[in-house]
Amino acid sequence: MFTELNELLDASPQRPETGKFTLLRDTRTDGSFLVHHFLSFYLRAGCKVCFVALLQSFSHYNIVAQKLGVSLTAAKERGQLVFLEGLKSCLDLLFGEEEKQSGQPSPLQFISESTSNLKALFDFVRTSLTPAGSDSWKGPVLLVDDLSVLLSLGATPVAVLDFIHYCRVTVCYQLKGNIVVLVHSNEDSEDEENELIVNSLCHHSDLILWVEGLATGFCKDVHGQIKIIRRASLELTAEQDLVQIYQYKIQDKNVTFFARGLSAAVL
Repeated sequence: MFTELNELLDASPQRPETGKFTLLRDTRTDGSFLVHHFLSFYLRAGCKVCFVALLQSFSHYNIVAQKLGVSLTAAKERGQLVFLEGLKSCLDLLFGEEEKQSGQPSPLQFISESTSNLKALFDFVRTSLTPAGSDSWKGPVLLVDDLSVLLSLGATPVAVLDFIHYCRVTVCYQLKGNIVVLVHSNEDSEDEENELIVNSLCHHSDLILWVEGLATGFCKDVHGQIKIIRRASLELTAEQDLVQIYQYKIQDKNVTFFARGLSAAVL
C-alpha cells in the first residue's frame, strides 16, 4: 500500500469507500504496481477480496504483498482472500485436471467451449463475495488483473462487458462493495476489440487511474505519468470530469509523485 497515493486519492483503510468502480489503465508502461497497491489496501481495510489474477502466479503477488506488509497466504487461510490463479486454472482446464480435482466447472470454462460465455466466472465471483452469516468483513471487493487477458483467451468484447456489468450490479450495488480492474491500452493499437473494452469501461468508471510511459522514453528520475480522473456524476456534464496529472517514480516499497497540473476534461 502506497501512502502517498492514498493521500492523492483521499483514501484510507480505516474508511474505505463503497459502491465504486475503479479502472486502472496503462499505456506504454506497466501499471501493475497499482494492482498491488489496491490489493494490500483492501486487505488492510478488512474487506473480503476476490482476486481474479489472470497475469501472474500466486507466489508473485504474495512476494510483492509481503514487501508492502501484507501476507496473501494468511489472508487466504482466514477466508479474507479468494484467489483465482488464472495461469494454473488454464493449464488444469486444458489437461482436464481442474474439474477432476474440484468436481465443479472451472470459472474459466469458456476456454474449452464453443461459445464465449463468462457466466461460470461471474458465478465464481458472486459466490466468493456473497457474505455468509459468520462473515465480519467490511465489504466485498473484486480485483481483476488484467481484463485484457480474457480477450486473449477467446472471450468476445460483448461477453467481457456483460461480465463486468453483472459484477457491478452484484458487487457495487447489491453488496455495496467495490471493483478494481486493470486493462492495457494503446491509442495507436490495431486491436479494436481491446480498445472497445477500454473505452466502454472509461465511460462507466467512477475513478480512472491512467498510467502512461514517458513520451521521451526512459528517465532515471521519473518513471512515468499518471492521470487521476474522477468522473462526474450522471447529473453533471462530461466537461466537469476532474483530471489531476502527476509524474511518478517507483522506489521499491513506495511511489513518489510530482504534480503536473489540474484540469477539467472530456475523455
